[in-house]
Amino acid sequence: MRIDENTIKTITSIAKEYGATQMFLFGGALESPADARDIDLACGGVTGWKLFELAAQLEDTLHINFDLVSMDPSSRFTRHIESKGKRLI
Repeated sequence: MRIDENTIKTITSIAKEYGATQMFLFGGALESPADARDIDLACGGVTGWKLFELAAQLEDTLHINFDLVSMDPSSRFTRHIESKGKRLI
């Protein structure tokens, strides 16, 4: 699943509306887009139920399946995403 610039702009615009302070693309859509079944995103600044609402809004708007994880609090996993992922915000 290739992600074009318009899709990235839509993702970042919606994420900012929810208060995202950082957003990273990681996983299959970044590493092997042709084989990806969904888009893996990590988001900072959006907590609790708002994170689930953001994921639902992204899916409803773009008609793409998303896996959205929180960057808060920092962990070994989130530091790995920061070092290997593509920063969108």
